[in-house]
Amino acid sequence: MQAIIFCGIQASGKSTYYKEHFFNTHLRISMDLLRARNLERLFLEACLRSQMRFVEHNTNPTVAERQLYIETTKATQYEVIGYYFHSTTKDAVARNSQRNGRFLIPEKGIYGTPKKLQKPSLAEGFDLLYYVALQPDSTYTVELIKAAANS
Repeated sequence: MQAIIFCGIQASGKSTYYKEHFFNTHLRISMDLLRARNLERLFLEACLRSQMRFVEHNTNPTVAERQLYIETTKATQYEVIGYYFHSTTKDAVARNSQRNGRFLIPEKGIYGTPKKLQKPSLAEGFDLLYYVALQPDSTYTVELIKAAANS
């Protein structure tokens, strides 16, 4: 059983990465789709009860927000993997400008999230943690974060 928790500002490449790497193997739990915390909770509970793999696909900018998912999934014996999508606000705004309709994010949100973003670490309880960056050629660089040698 595997729970993946995405973290990163809006328009940092999370949705595209999900489509390219997890669409066929993991259910996507996202406030963009569900629009209500109650529905999100119900989907999460259904995944845990059925032992379904899932991606928690939100910005998850703070340690406290991520802890809710980490503690819940660890309690049900899930492997918890974090993906931190690093992006500058400037790059995110540029990518967002290519969107339209309901996919276009208000710039206020893109500028607001970095102010509260806490970079994730293994100390939060992740079994594995990756740092991901979307490159100008639309490829990704992915770096596995390892625990410090003296920890």
